[in-house]
This record gives sequence, C-alpha cells and structure tokens, in this order.
Amino acid sequence: MLKPILIHPDPRLKKTCAPVADLTDELRKLAADMLETMYDAPGIGLAAPQIGVLDRLIVMDCVKEGDPEPVIMFNPEVLASSDDTNVYEEGCLSIPDQYAEVTRPAEVRVGWIDENGNPQEKDFDGLWATCVQHEIDHLNGKLFIDYLGPMKRQTMTRKSAKLKRERARA
Repeated sequence: MLKPILIHPDPRLKKTCAPVADLTDELRKLAADMLETMYDAPGIGLAAPQIGVLDRLIVMDCVKEGDPEPVIMFNPEVLASSDDTNVYEEGCLSIPDQYAEVTRPAEVRVGWIDENGNPQEKDFDGLWATCVQHEIDHLNGKLFIDYLGPMKRQTMTRKSAKLKRERARA
C-alpha cells in the first residue's frame, strides 16, 4: 500500500529514530509498503521517518535497468568507511525536484538485520554507497541539505516549504 511521503520542513524528518527491537509481521508489511512507495515515487531509497514512522528501517534499490534488487535494512549502521570520497548529485523524496552535489565516503561497510531477522554485512560502493549513507542519515535526523552551505540550504528549504503549501491547498 502506498504511503504519503513527508515533505521538508517537517519536524519528524529531524528526529533520531529508535532501533527496531523485535521484527514483527507489521514491520515486514511496512517495509514492503515502503518499497512500493519508493518505486512509485520514483526513488532509489526511502527511510521510515519519511513516511512518519520513527523506526530504524530503510529500503533501497539502485538498479535503474534490469531486474530490481530491493534491499530492506532494519537497524542499519555504517561499520567502516573509506577515506576516498565520491561526489554525487543527490535528491530526496522529501525535498522534491531539488538536487545538490554532496561529498561522502566512496565505500562503506554496513551492518543490518534483514527482514528474516538475520544479521547481514556488506560493502557498498558507487551509487549504492551514497544511497545507503543518505538513508541512514534520515534515521539520525539528517537531510542531504545539511551538507550544504547555509544560503543554498535556506533556498532549498524555502522552495520545499512553498511546494508543501501548494500541495496542501490542492
């Protein structure tokens, strides 16, 4: 089922999320709904706080063509990151139609619990590394615009607030 995506500024997007203590069927359904919402948006990642749920859960799929490779992560954390960096033009489903270059570690090792309750660990690079870091940032109340200078961040926040008002009136 599609979930409405929160638009910045929204105080829930700036909150730190609680770890998932117990995997339930309800949380697995939430993850499936998040994937459906992400694909529909369309996006390559979605974090639970973006739909108003303050749990440490993200979904992502950075495959643009071919068979999808959805990843569901409960309690994801960066275990290690490279000194090398990459710059990607990032966007966010909670800050629609706005993009900016963000510098992040080029490679990260991430640990998480999968939807079956099994611990996982994997190295990510390229777009996957950028995406997983962007989504984990959401769980810590951080948006990609927080990496930008104050002027650019304020401009993007104003545009997003305007869009949010226009959508509320529609």
